[in-house]
Formats: sequence, C-alpha cells, structure tokens
Amino acid sequence: MFDTKEKNIDELEQAHIDFISTVSHELRTPLTSIRGFADTLLTSYDRLTPEQRKKFLLIIKEQSNRLINLVENLLTVSKMQSDKELMIYKKVDVIPFIESAVQMMRSQYKNYNYICTYGKNLPQILVDTDKFQQILLNLIDNASKYSPEGSNVCIDVSQNFNENTLIIKVIDHGIGISSGDIGKIFNKFSRVDSPLTRKIQGNGLGLYITKNLVEKMGGEISVQSSDKGSEFSVIFKAAAADDNRLTKVKE
Repeated sequence: MFDTKEKNIDELEQAHIDFISTVSHELRTPLTSIRGFADTLLTSYDRLTPEQRKKFLLIIKEQSNRLINLVENLLTVSKMQSDKELMIYKKVDVIPFIESAVQMMRSQYKNYNYICTYGKNLPQILVDTDKFQQILLNLIDNASKYSPEGSNVCIDVSQNFNENTLIIKVIDHGIGISSGDIGKIFNKFSRVDSPLTRKIQGNGLGLYITKNLVEKMGGEISVQSSDKGSEFSVIFKAAAADDNRLTKVKE
C-alpha cells in the first residue's frame, strides 16, 4: 500500500518536473528571439537596411504570437482541469464555422490550398460555439503545420444517417504519424519526434486540448495516418429537434 502511494507521489513529482521543464523551454525560446532581435534593432538600427528591419520586426511579431498561443493553451488546460466548467450549448450549422476557421488559416498559411467539401442537408449539432471554433482552428492549423508548403488541406463534412451523426474530417498530405506515435499524440505536451517535426514550432497542447473539448461536448475524435498524410475525424451527434439546452455545467 505504501509502495503504491510512494509510486504515485513520485509520478506526480516527475509530471510536475516535466511540466515545468517543457513550459520553461517553450517560454525561453521565443523570449530569447524577441530580446535578441529587439536588441539588434536598438543598437544597430541605422546600419540595418529597411528589408532587415522589416524581417526582424516580423520575427518579433511571430514569436510574440507563439507566446500568446502558449499562454492561451495553458489557460485552456487550467480551465479544463478545474472542478467545474461552464459549457454554453447552442444548435449550430457547422459550415459557417468551418468557413471562418479556413479564412483565418488562409491569412496565416498563404501558400496552402484549403478545399472544403460539404454533404447535402447537414444536420445541426449542439456545441459550445467558442470551444467548437477552437477545435476547428486547432485541427486545421495542425494539418497546415505538418504539410509541405503548397499542398492541399481538405475539410470534408458529411452525415452518417444510420447513426444520426455529423462527421468532420480534416485531411492533410504531410509527413504522417508512425504507428508508434499514434497513441501518444493526444497526450499533454506530446509531439512526434522526427527530423522533420523538430523544425516545426509547437507546444504539444493543441491536440490534447482538442480531444478534451470534443469529448466534453459528447463527441469522438480519431486519427488515421500513413506516410502520405493524416486524417483526423470528429464525430458529433445530430442535435435533436426538441433539445433546447443552453447551458450545462461540467461536474
């Protein structure tokens, strides 16, 4: 009994150490870049060409966005792990949310092709709209990051009439996920480790958050992958005509 307790304590301490180490690294990297390029601009502004100044300012902006994304993800994780979380449910049509998410991604990934395919007479689903939008943004952003520049990112929405569900698939043509890593990608701070992914910025929280949000709203998420790309599928039950819930508190 005591051995089990001690083991659990050791595991919690190690998890805490790993958390601090990961967050510290994710904070230090962009902060170092911001400080370094800001110092260069301050000390050598007159000697830099306009192109160099613009390049350094863009790097500072990019790294600032990376910090904001990390902080937002950490706040989301903190809320998810609290004792109670307010969920505000509404019946929605998914197409406007997908179009909005794709438009945001197009402004960030200008050299990618986003192809959306919709089935006919799609049912509404009952979701928290803010969290649903976050799910879409996380999945499409993930597909874009891990795909070659100029490739297609496909979003396919269909209905399973037999199970009365709506299926959203986000398909990329990127590097794929090995069978050994498939089971880890939804874990907190987990990232696929390969020479290709090491060059891609990320904090390993996006898919962890996405899975938790999907499941808290009664949905399911799964992934299939090969060396030709990955396909993430999110399934929600179609909203019932007499379901008028507006809020639900997660116990």
